[in-house]
Amino acid sequence: MNEEIDFILDSTKESMQAAIVHLEKKLLNIRAGKASPAMLGSVLVEYYGSPTPLNQVGNVTTPDARTISIQPFEKSLIPEIEKGIMMANLGFNPMNNGESVIINVPPLTEERRKELVKQAKAEAEDSKVGVRNDRKTANNDIKKLEKDGLSEDMAKNAEVDIQELTNSFIKKIDEMLNLKEKEIMTV
Repeated sequence: MNEEIDFILDSTKESMQAAIVHLEKKLLNIRAGKASPAMLGSVLVEYYGSPTPLNQVGNVTTPDARTISIQPFEKSLIPEIEKGIMMANLGFNPMNNGESVIINVPPLTEERRKELVKQAKAEAEDSKVGVRNDRKTANNDIKKLEKDGLSEDMAKNAEVDIQELTNSFIKKIDEMLNLKEKEIMTV
């Protein structure tokens, strides 16, 4: 029975960790005023008939804090890269100089910063819901084991362990959100 409890705890921890990784990716895509190649992480470019991530058709760099430069591997891709950036609806206006695509990242207005904080909070809340769902699943698995003969004490201890795990992951999500919020609101 102990092995089954350990398995439940391990798989719950893995699921909760996946929620953290997912949140990290989502928060990376929320821009905080400073140009970053990660801002274009969701951009897909039509390449020989199939949607391809931008970073696979060109080099994405940030020459300074307000500029993103995309140097395509093939010059014929410049219009497709511009189209991909516009389709991603990131609020950027790409320009090209015949060699590369350049994006000037506009400074964030106070209103836009507040919208981005709201977006970050929503992503964090989604992650918390995911962690709580993982807790519920684990507790249900423990209850099934209890019906199959697991002692009440062991079941209670396992539920306490699951709750401690949940609390630590929720705390980590809150810390990530606070960090992102400071980053967004810093002018």
